[in-house]
Formats: sequence, C-alpha cells, structure tokens
Amino acid sequence: MMAAPFDFQLPLVADDLLRGGGVGQYVVQDVLSVRELPPALTAFRAAFRAQGALAVLQHFDTVYSLLRNFRAVAAALREDTLELMMQVVSHYSNELPAILGDSGLSHADCTAHRNALKMNCYLLTGLLEAFEKETFKSRLAEVDPGGKNKKNCAKISGFSWEEEREPLLRLFNQLLQLDLRRLWGGVVVEEDFVNLMTGSCYRILENPGIGLQKHRATRDAVTHLLATALTHYDHMFSATLKITQMLQHFEHVAPVFVQAVTVWATEYGLKSIVGELLREIGQRNPQDLSRDTSRVKGYATFITELAEQIPALVLSNISVLLRHLDGENYMMRNAILAAMTEVLLQVLNGDQLEEVARGTRDHFLSMLQDHICDINGLVRSRVLQLFTRIVQGKALPLTQFQSVVSLAVGRLKDKAVVVVKNAIQLLAAFLSNNPFSCKLSYADLADPLKKEVQKLQEMRDRCRETAAPAITPEEEWEAMLPEIRAATKQLLPLQEEEDEVLEVEETAEGTSEQITGLLKKLNYKSAVRLTQKALCRFQGKEPFISSVEENEEATILGILKTLYIGKNNEDSPRDNSSLTIEEVVPKEQPQEQAQTELVKQEMLVQYLQDAYNFSVKITEALSLVSKLMYENSVSVVQEAIEFFVTVSRFGVPQALLGIRRMLPLIWSKEPGVKEAVLNAYRQLYLSPSGNSERARAQNLVHSLSLIMVDASLGTIQCLEEIISEFVQKDEIKPAVIQLLWEQFTEKLQCSPLERRAAVMLLGLMARGKPEIVGSNLDVLVTVGLSEKVCEDYCLAQEVCNTISKLASNRKPALERNRAPFRLPQEHMLFGCLTEAVSKGFVQPSGDWIPFMEAAITLIYQLAEGAEEISARILQVCSQKVLDKLQEADGQKADQEASPSRVSDGSSSLPTFLLMHLVSLVGQVALQQVAYLEVSVSAELRRRRILKEEQKTKKNFDSSTTKQRPRSTGNETTMEEELGLVGASADDTEAELIRSICETELLDEKHLFSAFVPLVLKICNNPGLYSDPALRAAAALTLGKLCMMSSEFCDSHLRLLFTMMEKSSLPGVRSNLIIAAGDLAIRFPNLVEPWTPHLYARLRDPCQSVRQTAGVVMTHLILKDMVKVKGQVSEMAALLIDPEEAIVRVAQNFFSELSNKGNAIYNLLPDMISRLSDPDCGVDEESFCTIMKHLFSYITKDKQTESLVEKLCQRFRTARNERQYRDLSHCLNLLPISERGLHKLQDNFDCFADKLQDPAVYSRFQAVLVRFRRAASKPETRALAEELEQKLYACHNRGLDSAETCQEGSRTPMPEPAKRRPTAASSRRQPLSTANRDEDKVFVTPQPRTLRNRKPAQKSRPRKKTIITFSSDEENSSEGEFSAELTEEETPTKTTPITRSSARRLR
Repeated sequence: MMAAPFDFQLPLVADDLLRGGGVGQYVVQDVLSVRELPPALTAFRAAFRAQGALAVLQHFDTVYSLLRNFRAVAAALREDTLELMMQVVSHYSNELPAILGDSGLSHADCTAHRNALKMNCYLLTGLLEAFEKETFKSRLAEVDPGGKNKKNCAKISGFSWEEEREPLLRLFNQLLQLDLRRLWGGVVVEEDFVNLMTGSCYRILENPGIGLQKHRATRDAVTHLLATALTHYDHMFSATLKITQMLQHFEHVAPVFVQAVTVWATEYGLKSIVGELLREIGQRNPQDLSRDTSRVKGYATFITELAEQIPALVLSNISVLLRHLDGENYMMRNAILAAMTEVLLQVLNGDQLEEVARGTRDHFLSMLQDHICDINGLVRSRVLQLFTRIVQGKALPLTQFQSVVSLAVGRLKDKAVVVVKNAIQLLAAFLSNNPFSCKLSYADLADPLKKEVQKLQEMRDRCRETAAPAITPEEEWEAMLPEIRAATKQLLPLQEEEDEVLEVEETAEGTSEQITGLLKKLNYKSAVRLTQKALCRFQGKEPFISSVEENEEATILGILKTLYIGKNNEDSPRDNSSLTIEEVVPKEQPQEQAQTELVKQEMLVQYLQDAYNFSVKITEALSLVSKLMYENSVSVVQEAIEFFVTVSRFGVPQALLGIRRMLPLIWSKEPGVKEAVLNAYRQLYLSPSGNSERARAQNLVHSLSLIMVDASLGTIQCLEEIISEFVQKDEIKPAVIQLLWEQFTEKLQCSPLERRAAVMLLGLMARGKPEIVGSNLDVLVTVGLSEKVCEDYCLAQEVCNTISKLASNRKPALERNRAPFRLPQEHMLFGCLTEAVSKGFVQPSGDWIPFMEAAITLIYQLAEGAEEISARILQVCSQKVLDKLQEADGQKADQEASPSRVSDGSSSLPTFLLMHLVSLVGQVALQQVAYLEVSVSAELRRRRILKEEQKTKKNFDSSTTKQRPRSTGNETTMEEELGLVGASADDTEAELIRSICETELLDEKHLFSAFVPLVLKICNNPGLYSDPALRAAAALTLGKLCMMSSEFCDSHLRLLFTMMEKSSLPGVRSNLIIAAGDLAIRFPNLVEPWTPHLYARLRDPCQSVRQTAGVVMTHLILKDMVKVKGQVSEMAALLIDPEEAIVRVAQNFFSELSNKGNAIYNLLPDMISRLSDPDCGVDEESFCTIMKHLFSYITKDKQTESLVEKLCQRFRTARNERQYRDLSHCLNLLPISERGLHKLQDNFDCFADKLQDPAVYSRFQAVLVRFRRAASKPETRALAEELEQKLYACHNRGLDSAETCQEGSRTPMPEPAKRRPTAASSRRQPLSTANRDEDKVFVTPQPRTLRNRKPAQKSRPRKKTIITFSSDEENSSEGEFSAELTEEETPTKTTPITRSSARRLR
C-alpha cells in the first residue's frame, strides 16, 4: 500500500481546504467546473473499483468540487455522487474490521486509512448537509402559491432524500461502532471526527418537520448514532452543550430530544446524561431567561415531557432546577411544577413509601400549594390543573385534602377567568374522587360525628380509670431529685428574713401534708424551707428526725423522700400491692384490647371529622360557584353548570339551589351555554334508575314533580323551554306521559300536590307537542273543571293554563293564512268555566281570583265571541251581588257587629264578595283590550291579506296575455300602490281598534261603565274600605281600566300616583307600580311627566315594593320607554340594598344596560354627582361599593381617558371633602393608561389643593403605584415619578404652597355654590307611606302647549371653561315635576306604541 505523504485535517469551514496549512497538511489543488465533474466522477468510480475506499486520496477534489457547485449541478449527478459515496463508505466499513485487526499494520498504512476515513466521511456528511439544505428550501418553495420551483421538485420525484437519510445514518452508526482508536494510535479518536459525524445528526434535527410521524425511522437512526457517540467516544460534554443550545433556538426539538434521552437512559444505561442536561438548564441565569422568554419554551417542554417519560431519573436531579421556581419566567415555573407532579404520580405515590420518600412527597406538595397563589395567573391555573391530575390519580394524602380544597375554594374569587375555570374543575375532581362517602351532606354527617366523638371520650375515660400508673412514686422522686437538691443547696443555711413567709402547721402530720402538697405542685424551694422549719420545731417527731452522722442537706432530702413516696403509696389502693404476678398478667390482655379499640375509634372520629370539614368546604364553594353562572366567560359558566351536576350526585342539599339558578341560562344567546343547561338536566332527570320502563318513568315523574311543587313563574317558564326541547326530540318516553295522565285522573293514588304537578308537566310538554293536550281536551275539562272544582281551585287554574297551550302553539310563519284555533261558544269547556267562576264567586276562597284570571284568559284565547261569554259571567256575578245587597237591606243591624263586611251607610256586603267583583271586572277589562289589540287586529289583517292575495291572483290570471307586452312601465307603480294600500290599511285597522277602546268600551252603554264608579269609590275612600286585599284589588283594577282609554287614563293618573305614593299598604303600591309600568308602554306621553314618582319607589321602605319597582324600571329603561338621566342613580343605589334579590335585579339591569353602547359611560358623571351628594346620596362606604360595580363596565381606553379628564375637572365644582374623596376613589378605580396619566398631569391644578386630605392623597398614590407596576417604557415611569413628586409636595405643603408647585398656574378657584332646596332632595330620602298633606306635590303636570319656556331660558347656565354635567345644574321644582318630552322628541304617531302593547300582551 502506498503511504500517504500528507495528513488530512478536518476543516472548520470548507474554504480552509483551499488555503495552505501546516507542513504535510492536505490542500485541495483544483476546484473543477460543472462541465468537468461528470468525467472526473467516472474516473473516481473506476479508481474505487480498483483501489477500494483509498481511491478518495487521489479523487477527493472531485467530490469536493461538486459540493462547492452543488446548486449548479444537475440533480441526476448529485444523486449519482451520493450513491457512489455511500457505496465507498459502506465498502470501507466492511473492510475496516480486518484492517483494524491486522497487527502488522504499518504507520504509513495507518495514516492512509485514517485520511481515507476522514475524507470519505467528510464528503458524505457534506452531501448530507447539502441535500438537507436543498430539501428544506424546496419545502419553502412549495408553500409559495406561485410555485416556480414545483417543476424542479417534480423532476426529482423519482429520488426522495427523506428515504435516503435513514440508511445513511445507519451506515455512520455502523462505522462508529468499530473500534477506530487503532487508526489514531490506540488512543482516543479525534474529537473533530466525532463532532463531524454527530454534527450531521444535529443538522437533521434542525428541520422543523423532523417531528412528524413519517420521519420516525430517521429520528430513531439519529438517536442510536448519538448513543454510539456517547457510549464509545466520550461525547457527553459536547452533546450536553449542543442539546441545550438547540432547545433554546428550536422549539420543535424538545419532544425529539425527550425521546432520545429516554432511549439513552433506559436502553443504553446513560442515566448521567439526564443529570448533565438538567444541571446545564438549572445553571442558566433566571434573570436572563426572564428577559428572553422566546428561549424558555424549549426548556419548559423538555423538562415537562422528560418527567413524564423517566420521572425517577428526573427526581434524582430535580434539585438543580428548584432555583427557577423563584425566577420571573412563568413557563419555567410551570415546567418544574409539572415535573414534580409527574414524580408524585408515578414515583412518590402509594402507602408503602419510606420515610425519606414521604418527606420528599410532602415537600413537593407544599411547593405546589404555595404556587396556587402565584403572582402569575397562568401559573395559578396550571397548578390547579396539576392538582386535578393528582386528585384523579389518588396521589394526594388524606392529611392534605382540607388544605388543598381550601385553596381551591379561595381561587373561585380569582380575577383570571382561566384560574376560576380550573378551580371549579379541581373541586369537581375532589368530589368525584373523595374517599369519604357517596353522600356529603354536612347536616347528615354532623350527628354521626357528634355520637362518635362522645363515644371516644367515654372510651378514653374508661382507659384512664383502668390503666395502671405508668410511673411509680420512686421513679417520680428520682426525676425530681436534681431540682430539689439544687433548691436545697441554694436555700441553706436558713435565712431569717423569709421566716414569716411560710407558716408551720400546729402538728407534725399537718406540716407533712403541707410539704407533700408543695412537692406535688413542684414548689421545691418552699417545701425545703418548710422542712427546715419543721426540723427546728418538731425535732424528734416522725418524720422530722435528724441523724448526727448526716449533714443538714442529706437529712432534708431524706425527709422529703419519705414524705413523697410514703404518701403516694398510701393513696394507691392497698389490694394493688398484694396482687401476684398471676393476677396481673390476665388483666394486661383486656387492657391491650381496649387500647386497640381506642385507636380504631380515634381513626373513625378523624375520618368523620375530615368528611365533615370537606362537606362544609364544598358547601361554601357552592355559593361561590352559583354566582359564577352569570359570568361573561362561556367556559366558566359551562364548568359551573357541570360542577352542580357533579355535586347533585353526592346528595349535597344546596346543589338544588344551583340547579334552579342555572335555569334562566336556557335563554342564553350563547349556544354552548344553552346546550350545557340542556345536558345538565338531561343527566339529572332523563336518566332515572329503575329495573323496568314503568319504574324509570315513575322516578322521572317524581323528580320533575319535586321541582314543580314550589316553583316560581320564572322557573316554570324556563322548565317549559327545556321540557319542550326534550319532547320535540322524543327524549321523553310515552310511558312518562301516560303516567302523568294516570296521576291527573287519579287512576294512581297520589297527593293533591302530585296531581297538580302532573297537570303542570303535561302543559309544559304540550308546548313541544300540542296534541298531548288536544287529544285529551275532554278529559281535562271533565276531570279538572268538574263539580269538584271548588275543592281545589289551584288544580283548576293549572288545567286552564294547560289548555291554553292549544292557543299559544300556533306557528304564524307557517300558517299565517289559516284561521286561528277557536272553539264554539257552545263547547262544554266554556260552560264548565262559566259555572265554576260563577259558583266560586260567592265563596270566600283565596285561590278563586288566580283561577278566575286563568279562566277569563282562556276564554278570550279560545272562544268564539269571548266577549259575550265574559259579559254573561259579569252579569251573573253582578246579579249575585245585588241579591246579597237585597238580603243585607233587611239586616242593617248586623253591620257594625261584622268586621268582615263593608258598608257605605245604607247597605253592606261581605268584603270578599266586593273584592271578587272588582278583580273580575279588572281581568275582563284587561283581556278585552288584549283581545282587540292582538286577536281581532291579527284576524282583520289576515283576512285583508287573504282577500288581497285572492284578488291579485284573479286579476293576474285574467290579464296575463293582455298586460305582458307593456308591463314594464307600470309594474313598479303597481307594487308601490299596493305597498301604500297595505300600510294605510294597517293604520286604518289600528285606528279602528283604538277608536273602539277610546269611545266604546267605557261608554255608558257598555257593561264596564257600571263598575267604574265602584272602583273609583274604593280607591278614593281608604278609610271606608279598609280591607288591604280589597284595596289592592281595586288599585290593580284601576290600572287595568286605565289601559282601555287614554282619556280615562289621563283623568285618573293623579289618583293612581297619589295612591302609589301615599298608600300604607305595600300590596297597593306594588300593584300600582306594575300598572304604571304597563301604562308607560301603552301611553308613554301621558305617563312620562310622572316618571320621577316611579323612580321614587326605588327607595320605598318595603322590600317587596323596591324589588317590584326595580324590575319595572329595568324593563322600561331597557325598552327606551323612560328617559334616562341622573335619576338612574336610584337604580344604582339598589346595588347596596340589604336584600340580595334586589341587588341581583340591579346587577342584571346594569349588565343589560352595558350592552347598549356607551350608556353607562354617558350616565356615570350624573350618577357620581347625585350619589356623592351628602344631602340626598348614599354614605361613603356604599358609594365605593356602587362605583366599584359600575366602573367594571368601563373597558374601552377612550372612555377611561375621557373619564379621567372629566373627574379631574369635577374637583373644581366639588363642594366638600366627602366629594373630594369620592372623586379620588373613582379615579382609583380606572385602569390608568399612559394617555390617562398625561390627562392627570394636564389637569393637575384641578385637584392640587385637595391633596392635603390624606384619603385623597393615598388614592392618587395608589393610581401611580398601579401604573408603575404595569408601565414598561422608561419615559412613562419617569412621568409617573414626576407626578408623584408633585403629589408629595402638594400634600406636605398644603393649600398655601399649591401655587408654587404648579409652576406658576394661577387658575382662580370658584366659590362653592349655595345649594337651593330641590324636590329631588326630598324625594331621595326614604318616603313615608302614611297619608300626608303635601298634595301640591301631586299637582297634575300642565299640558305641553301651556308650558312657558322663557323661565327655562333664563335659568340656563352661562358657558364656562370647565366641563359641566347635567346634574350640576340645579333643577327647579317646576323642572322636576314637568319633565315632558319636547316637541321634536314626542312621537307624532301612536300606532307603534299600540303594536308594542299588543306584542307585550300576547
């Protein structure tokens, strides 16, 4: 073999081979052109056949030249070169074992083979990198839609580099597995050569697509090649550095390296690589990682996934990472905490852990608990997720259950939505995996716990009585002796000045007992001193006998020992000392058994105590989660719903409240929320237990009946929507419906409540399928409205509601041309209803009025000629009243003796009879209006449209051939005329209905006119008609009569609002508020001047009246039927109402108002002005609570900046320190941005002189602290610091120096305006319900045409440079009580109002 005259050095860069190096170093002589490459490669191939792998020594330059011109070379030539080089290296790897095993290998041959190995590997790795780079670029070109290079890709479609990589890497691995040290003189292989081979692996892993499943073989080849380098070539240090660098720069390599490290550690025994990598990551500076967050993601993914694969090895090296838990980068904290969780789940799990392992487990759990309250919301959320996995994996010790549950409950109040969501999930996991019980009612657990605690105490007492003394008196003396000896030495000799402190008893026996008592109390000094005195006084008497040989100390100690031991032996039972060994041994066994039972009882008590505490915490969480159901986040709402489903399975009684609270969410606009509610009720009620279909139906009916028993009207409406959905999807089986009919008809024994619930459920189901009721209408009438109707009016009422579903299930969009479903007057339904109403009219029953209202409503919904039936009912009932009056004429003497009768001086009637009559009149009046506005109007329109369609079709058929040639000119005109005719017809029909209501219904010829004087008399004479129920019914009837005619309404509004204001009965005030709300929608122009009196009811002393007023005003304001200005502050005041239901009404109002553009933003200045007024606003603490809620709706930056400026300007007009503090509090609630800070700086002179108030100053400081915490720009921080210095200066210097710190600003401060008394001030105070003499307040507002506008112009404020609010202008009393719409704002047509009324009544 020819010796090589050179040494090939692996270059750092390819160009190094073109430059001359040291002596004997190989240099490329000639770089061939592209044209010269094919023949040169042919020569290389021929030389390879002749010389083998050593041919590269003469032809290295050829392949090197191809690498230099790789992109210019044809693809076929590249592929041929790659194939040739793989053949060369493969051939060489087969020959090398024989060469390396040749003991006679000369130095020259060894050098030649070493050079050939390095040259061949260098060229092949160069080709690998060149193909890898080219493939990556072609992939990028494929993404380009222009795709010019797609043709090039198609040309090499027969060659796939991705398929060639894996054999090439296996070839390298085969080569490295040989003992190549012989070529380097038996020492270590050159590091550059190892790096050359491994570098190609790292280069392949930089490809972003390497993680795909199709490249798994390539990844495995890389893994095994690097494992060979790590095992045989000491590549550990280089690999550690390279892997950590790649994790920083390439996110996609983390999962690849996790798999690789797992293989190295498990299959190759390279466990140290785990420690090296984790140590290298742990040594990174946390501050550097916090500055460059893009590099951290790879580290975090690597740590997390590595812990999932090999948790035991991560555990042994995790200590090097713990320093990053205190770093600022949240991703590193999450990764380390996740790694701890994997270790807890897979390694430190179970009851058989050693002491050290338990300590590590508890330490990890403690650190996880600490980070539940991490400063970063993403970390808090992640830790909650990790604890959910721990709980589901049964890896949380029972001793830590309570602490983690408490932390999870606390996170329900977190500001971050994702944290709240995961906290709910964790609590649900605790419930599903709790080790306590399937029933977690703390009320049910309290009694067993109390009994077992008492039993435990009794067992402890018994054990204490029977237990032998554990320590003998001799042992106690030995323990006491050192202290007694010390006291004796300290007190000897006897000190005379302390003689009078301790008095010796008269006898030696008494003194002995005194000394023994002191010893038992551990009062050694007094015992020694008393013994000294006793020796002097009772010398020679037992036990105070001293020996000549003993010194004084020994004598005292001997006496004390005799007294202590002898006394204790005397106290113990004498027969104990006579027990023999045979007698003692049998007693030890019962004693041990008792001790064992005691331990078991202690464990039972601890278990029950833990279960009770857990149940209490879950119950606490329920109230918090129920409030989250109405959050803006859909995911949180869904989790809250699912949580209550989980809780209900564990028998927690409070879960039913949450299940009912989720019902209104069925109306949510979010499909996800609506579906979540449906799924919840599907799981709770549509999956009953039972062996047969009948049993399952019974369980389903029973559970649904429980909800219906005491359900409110709103609850029933929500349930109707849910059940109708189930019925339409056939999720409720026919057996359930059959069972409900059996309960209603009493074929099954059931209670009246169950029977009533069955009718209600049938009505709810009829919403989805009307035929459920329609096919059994006769059954409903004969059973529910029979002669026994007087026994249960509630059942009859529900029967009416159920039958009414036949009318409410029409589909106008599909059947608009079909006549509405009506029954003839002769139908037995109306006969039964007439009979039931008339018969019950003369009977005193509290349930008759609701039944009557349902019956009259049903008549107007289903009857042909409903007004005739109602008139007959009114006539019959009126005749019965007249009959009673005639009977009463002969019994005038009984008037005063009967408190249940009302009298006008000439005759008397039972109160209930008058109340029934008034209520009946009101209900018929209201339904008559609804019948005209809705049913008659719709029928007129239907008939007109049907007639127009028939006429149009007839004309079209008769003139098609005649009109076709010239239809183009008149077609549009005809359509316009038809449109105008349709619109005018609508107005004509509406005007007809309106004229009937205005002129006919209350005309003298109509039946209603006979009852109007009676209603007015009851309303005007509360002293004469004092019965509360009668007055409430009359007030409601007055409101219903006002609905009929605008003229009648206008003439009686003063009476209505006077009663609303002055009546002492909450029922009257509530009824009139509802009536006024309806009138505001029907006749808005008439009611609008009385709006302040509606707002005044929001401060009514009665809770039910305030709640009713809140609901009514919510509807009026949101429907834009009431002008909203500063008076909306009365609604804001409800946010601090002591009644939670009223607070919810106010919260719902502002939540809906916030959806109406910038409504809350526009109203905030006026609300702040009114609520901060000490004379008529709220106290300071309540103001802060209200503003915190209102400012939560200010989310836009522009709104925030504008409010900052407005609030600063408002400081100029503030009149007292209370208003200063309120304004500063409002500023503190705003999330100040950089532009907002500039607004503060620009308006600094507005509030500079107010900073001497500590509260104002502290709130401005809080604003700046919060801003600095969020500010990132140095200039904004500098601005904040400058403003803080000015704040500090003004706060310390006070008002006199404010001008100095304002840089010469000399803006004059306006004097506080003298406040004039206004009607608004008196109206804001809680209003008395007693009758008052201030009738001038209720002067009917003057009509718009008589108003004089000149005074209003005179009182207009002059223009100022400061910003003003509508509430700053003091309203005169005239302005308060004549708040009419201006002419341009007044609607010129009332037709739309009538239509809206019709829709409401429908």
